[in-house]
Amino acid sequence: MDLRTTYLGLELAHPLMPGASPLVDDLDQTRRLEDAGAAAIVLHSLFEEQVVAEELGALARWERTADAFPEALSYMPHPLSFPMGPDGYLELVRRTKEAVAVPVIASLNGVTPGGWVDHARWIEEAGADALELNTYFLATDLDEPGEAVERRTLDVLAAVRAATRLPIAVKLSPFYSALPHFVRRLQAGGAAGVVLFNRFYQPEVDPDALEVGRALRLSDPSELNLRLRWLAILSGRLPGLSLGCSGGVHGPLDAVKAVMTGAHAVQMVSALLRHGPERLREAVRGLAAWLEEREYESLRQLQGSMDLTRCPDPRAYERANYAHLLQSWR
Repeated sequence: MDLRTTYLGLELAHPLMPGASPLVDDLDQTRRLEDAGAAAIVLHSLFEEQVVAEELGALARWERTADAFPEALSYMPHPLSFPMGPDGYLELVRRTKEAVAVPVIASLNGVTPGGWVDHARWIEEAGADALELNTYFLATDLDEPGEAVERRTLDVLAAVRAATRLPIAVKLSPFYSALPHFVRRLQAGGAAGVVLFNRFYQPEVDPDALEVGRALRLSDPSELNLRLRWLAILSGRLPGLSLGCSGGVHGPLDAVKAVMTGAHAVQMVSALLRHGPERLREAVRGLAAWLEEREYESLRQLQGSMDLTRCPDPRAYERANYAHLLQSWR
């Protein structure tokens, strides 16, 4: 079965890969993922805050002021809480590239255009094949309009685009008011692809202790449907733009659905954290088996076969589904 796909200009053996996570901090684990069939390796993010902290000598200032404002401990991570600094990240890119034969996709995470974007150039020099740009940002300012929120990401993309020749995929949240228009602006600004979607981690409130806690909850397959809707809406309407799916992919049928609605790459994280690299191998084999059983000759026949370009009026389609669902409960 021909499972080949093209993502960010990279020719991949199939669409399945680990997403950005601590899964690839250890080279032995990275090799296990490659052995399990990973089509590419996506590294965890280098954060803007890490770069800025190193440049400003934040650790020294932290030691001087750590006791001055105890409430700040809830908001500002200790500099040492990051697994590695910027230099260590570049070394991770180099070592990963040397260790595996598949493409290596590095990741930058930041929300302001500044000197930290220079690391995009150094990531390229370290050997990365592509770059995932994560602009994780929660708009809480009452005075900041939606256009300013979009402009923030566009400005960061422009700065990173100027710093590197690597193909860039922008990892988005689903909370933009006009997502298709914004994605078109990202493509015009130099993005080779988008990844749908980033997961905002929600706070947990302890009403007795009067504390706000943080808890990392892994995804489950119910989260996939949101990705499928927007993949279907975007697929086929922006020629040349790669679509990545991230969130809720736990098995081969999830991968089938993502590709059907337009995904060129399908990222897995939570399932691999729970079950190990072998789950990736099972997903690749299951995807191939599903296609063979239904007499497909290649993955490309499946790709985008259920996107909304097949519908003459997608807005009417969505409205009809909405009305139908509201009346469907008995």
